This record gives sequence, structure tokens and C-alpha cells, in this order.
Amino acid sequence: MKRIFLAVCLSGIAFASYAQTKTAAKKPAAKKPTTASKTSTFTVLKSSLDSTSYAFGTSIGAGLKTTGLSTLNYEVLLKGLKDAFSGGKVVLTQQQAQQCINEAISKASAVKNKAETEANKIKYAPIMKEGQDFLEQNKKRAGVQTTASGLQYEVLTPGTGVKPVATDSVLVHYKGTLLNGKQFDSSYDRGEPISFPLNRVIPGWTEGVQLMPAGSKYKFFIPYNLAYGERGAGADIPPYSTLIFEVELLKVNGK
Repeated sequence: MKRIFLAVCLSGIAFASYAQTKTAAKKPAAKKPTTASKTSTFTVLKSSLDSTSYAFGTSIGAGLKTTGLSTLNYEVLLKGLKDAFSGGKVVLTQQQAQQCINEAISKASAVKNKAETEANKIKYAPIMKEGQDFLEQNKKRAGVQTTASGLQYEVLTPGTGVKPVATDSVLVHYKGTLLNGKQFDSSYDRGEPISFPLNRVIPGWTEGVQLMPAGSKYKFFIPYNLAYGERGAGADIPPYSTLIFEVELLKVNGK
């Protein structure tokens, strides 16, 4: 948290440097700039201190921009920087300042995430519709059952063992594919099953595997909201993807 506070202060250094260079840039030039001077970006950086200050500014500014912040009151920012450097009385305590920073970044991140979600809805609308259409048709197939959440499943091999609960760890073999048949993961290919707690996986798995008796093999058709949602997962699972898993429950390990 202190690092964020320091970053904001340091960004003020860059602004101070910018303000100085802007003043210097207002001086009338004796001659018309040549082509070479037009392409030179750093002619106003006259010392190592100027260059270092500007470098800190661009680095910190780029970092703050990734949080979603779009603007700051630079005059007040510079006032805070000067107060801190001069050792004078500051208007906010460190705790108050940190709270302001946290709230600003939180709000900016929320706005940024909302914008990204809306953009993804447009970009990945065909994938979302493909999933919805598939599930609508798939639920009509013989042997396919649909739960209240929208999860669909098909029993490939019945089992007679105990059924796990959400707090259990289970040992499974599985294969996951997209609707186009592209495989993105398989414990079979790795040559060994995997154990994991049921309450630490995607919702479709948490719900679905609890329906399985040990020794059974099910096929799950998982809508995006019960899978990796609006974000997707890595390069292989796009946002809003409906997923298909074949799952073989080998053992219920218990809690």
C-alpha cells in the first residue's frame, strides 16, 4: 500500500519536470526548426536530473494508467509533492492519503472492467450465441439432463460408488473441449489422473461432479457462466465459451 502512495508522489516529480520544460518550450526560437529538431523529442532535457525525472514520470504514469485512472488534478498533485518535500504541514495524514488512493484506484478499476466487459460482449457475441444455440438443441437429445442452473450432463458409464460433496477432494480423469472439438486440456494425455477439492474449481464442475457416483463417467455441457465466464481462460478458452468435459470419477478422497 505504501508503494502506491509513493508512486503517486513520484508522479508529481515527473509533473514538476514537465511544468519546467513546458515553460522553457515557450521561449521563441531564433530560427525556424529544422527537420532534425522536429524529430528530436528530448531537446528540453538539459541535464541528467531532467532525464531521470522524465523517465520516472513516464514509467509511473504508464503504471497508473493501467489501473484505469484517466486524469488527476495536477496543480493539487504538485502542491502535495512540494509540501512533502519541504517538510511542511500536509493536509492529509498518510492514512487518509492512502484511503483516497485506494478508493480512486478501486473506482477506476471498476469503470475499466465494466468497459472491457461491454467490449467483450460485442466482440465475442458470436461465441456466446453459438453456445446458447448449442445448449438449446442439446437439451433435446435423448439421455441429456439439464439442472436448474443450466448445466447439462449425460451419463456415459454408470457408477455404484459414493457421491462426493462440495467439500470433498476427488480423483478424476478428464478431457475438455470447445464446441468446435478443439481440445484444451486432458489428464489422459498427461498419463495420470488429478486430485482437487470440488469447491475450488469452476461452478459447473463443483455442481456436476457431485452428481457422479464413484466409478462413473459423465459428459458435461457447461454454459459460460458456470465455466470461465466473461474472461475466458488463457489463450485456449475465449470469453463466453460453452465447454464440454468428459469426466471419470475414480475416487472420492474425502475432506
